[in-house]
Amino acid sequence: MNSHDAHTEGPDLAALAGLLADGTRASFCLALLDGRAWTANELARHAGVAASTATGHLNLLVNGGLLTEERQGRHRYVRLADPETAELIENLASMAPRRLAPPRSLPAVNRGRALARARTCYDHLAGTLGVAITTAMTDRGLLDWEQGLTLTGNGTAWLAELGIALPPATRRPPVRSCLDWTERRPHLAGAAGAALCAHAFDSGWIRRIGTSRAVALTDTGRQTFRAHLGLSDDSLVTDPRF
Repeated sequence: MNSHDAHTEGPDLAALAGLLADGTRASFCLALLDGRAWTANELARHAGVAASTATGHLNLLVNGGLLTEERQGRHRYVRLADPETAELIENLASMAPRRLAPPRSLPAVNRGRALARARTCYDHLAGTLGVAITTAMTDRGLLDWEQGLTLTGNGTAWLAELGIALPPATRRPPVRSCLDWTERRPHLAGAAGAALCAHAFDSGWIRRIGTSRAVALTDTGRQTFRAHLGLSDDSLVTDPRF
């Protein structure tokens, strides 16, 4: 292989990096970490750009494979392409330098704190709560990190006791470590993380705060996580305003 071939063959990492090198496109991907489908107009309002500008950026992200689109009638919705893409975005966010934020209003500060406490990362739990759950599962022998993250037999039985059934095997791993961008520690992703998060919503342990990625623990959720994982009050704190 000559030097020219070395620059033309193999994965085009620069092209992928280029998709996220634009601040508007990056903000779209971060917003879509809530796991839901958004319209171009919704993303445009979120990023503070014109709808036509948003459409151009979304076309690049869809063509680049980071987003997928769904059409319902005249409406076009986009979402992250798959869980692996979501975990890539979250991992990159955890490594990115923190920008100096301008002075913010009190509501904006409260929203930021709520996101740090507990939020969804695509289809699993993140923030202080997500990391606390992962740590507690490790301490109780439900997760093992010795040869890469694995769900132990006790972990599978524990999930079953809570009424959480793992989906049939697919190319998605049962468990995966996802580096939390606010805590800088891993939280549980993969099929088991997604199943736990879905069950928490369905059982009323958590609820969304408005339309953001932030979630709030309910009284039932605090009691459940305290009883089944021994989580401390610090990790179960919920802002009474939510």
